[in-house]
Amino acid sequence: MNAKKIIGWVLSVLIAAMLMFLSAPGKFMDFDGKEEMFAKLGWGVEVMKTIGVIEIAVAILYLIPRTAFIGAVLITAYLGGAIATHVRINDQFIMPVIIGVLAWIALGLRDGRVFTTAFTAPPKPLAD
Repeated sequence: MNAKKIIGWVLSVLIAAMLMFLSAPGKFMDFDGKEEMFAKLGWGVEVMKTIGVIEIAVAILYLIPRTAFIGAVLITAYLGGAIATHVRINDQFIMPVIIGVLAWIALGLRDGRVFTTAFTAPPKPLAD
């Protein structure tokens, strides 16, 4: 395994671990101020467990090589929701942007086809 792949895997594992072990657990645990915090974001506590399950599921999909691309798409969608939520209440939203960009960079380092697809011009169409 070359250095690019190792860096890609390390970044991927860090991103997935952050989603699964830092972000998602708060959606399952009860703590003082939880209702107020989520209400400020515009979410009811009852939906948080579902969002936590989705967060863990997309992180797992991202780590499995066969499903990594769809996992990256779903992480991007999930983070897009987080960005929209924070923008709506005039809150800081730079971390979900950074995490989303890093997720794609990490996947591109793991699988060079991602960068090739993203940065190669499409073939010219055949003349009719």
